[in-house]
Amino acid sequence: MNLDDLHSSLVARLDTSETVRAAFADHPRHRFVPDLVWPDIQGLPLIRSADPERWTSYVYDDDAVVTQANDGGSGAINHPSSSSSAPQVMADMIAAARIEPGMRVLEIGTGTGWNAAILTSLVGPTGSVTSIEIDPKVARHARGRLSGSAVRIVEGATPPEGVYDAVIATCSAHRIPDEWTRHLTEEGRLVLPWAPYEADGPTPIAVLASGRSGGFVRDGSFMRDRGQRVPRQRFPGMDRETEREGNLPFGSRDLLDEDLLTRLVLATPEITIGMGLRPWTDGVPQPIIALSAEDSWAYIWPDGSTTGGGPHDLTEELSRSHDELDGAGRPELSEFTLEVSPDHRTHTVRSGPLGPWQHRVR
Repeated sequence: MNLDDLHSSLVARLDTSETVRAAFADHPRHRFVPDLVWPDIQGLPLIRSADPERWTSYVYDDDAVVTQANDGGSGAINHPSSSSSAPQVMADMIAAARIEPGMRVLEIGTGTGWNAAILTSLVGPTGSVTSIEIDPKVARHARGRLSGSAVRIVEGATPPEGVYDAVIATCSAHRIPDEWTRHLTEEGRLVLPWAPYEADGPTPIAVLASGRSGGFVRDGSFMRDRGQRVPRQRFPGMDRETEREGNLPFGSRDLLDEDLLTRLVLATPEITIGMGLRPWTDGVPQPIIALSAEDSWAYIWPDGSTTGGGPHDLTEELSRSHDELDGAGRPELSEFTLEVSPDHRTHTVRSGPLGPWQHRVR
């Protein structure tokens, strides 16, 4: 199957409207992804000419494609710093923004330029797409791939002055920047991956009317806006003695299999909830849920056993949130809402009668 056929197959798999699907069809993904990609967390990048079959398979695997690691530098770990987002996630975000002909759209994070190209098909000749990109090399690549299009690419971190009917961010933000919202029209929508934590963690995608309030579209995992990066956190409990043990009616595998982690993160703002691998029975690494808050920590193991330390029993606090969601019928992520305070320092989450849960920018 040639590349154009592979792209047609990708478009056919999208769960979206015919209008959005047609916009994807206009712009084959392989024309935007660079020849150098980073499919592995360690090791050298993949060069297209060296292994064209693997490159093609990576590009058309329905997932995100890492197009830059470590801000263009090197390291023992290939930390993604730019990518081509997963097509279905892109389609869902575009649909949430309700892009129509004639709209003025601002994109935060140009990346490969593929998303911007798709947006131009949707806004048509009477609309406009402005895309900002903080990395000059990434912007240069996108500008080349978008040559001849109407997309306006602006290098830097601050959007240009203007009025926008929609803003779509392709990076996550813990604090929603005022410059992303203050140029929105009254009916305008901000679609962004919102990060409850300063570092790491889930980044569920929210759609906010006038950038102030709205709901969640779906879960997501996006890189942080470069202006909001913080040093990577030490894994909770490392080199700490276990001070308490216990048992819960659910284990780490239950939370993962039931896709509850993001909803628990939203409903438990006092605790940082993460996932990791730790040796368990027979020394084989298994997924655990790690909890932390100030000087306390805890692990939830696959069988529901718990270990932890510090002044607070974090598993008890998490269990209360779990019971609250369970008693409410485990509302879906789409049933949660997000409201941003005028100073952008407090994010209030609710789910029907549950909440409010206050997430504050530290």
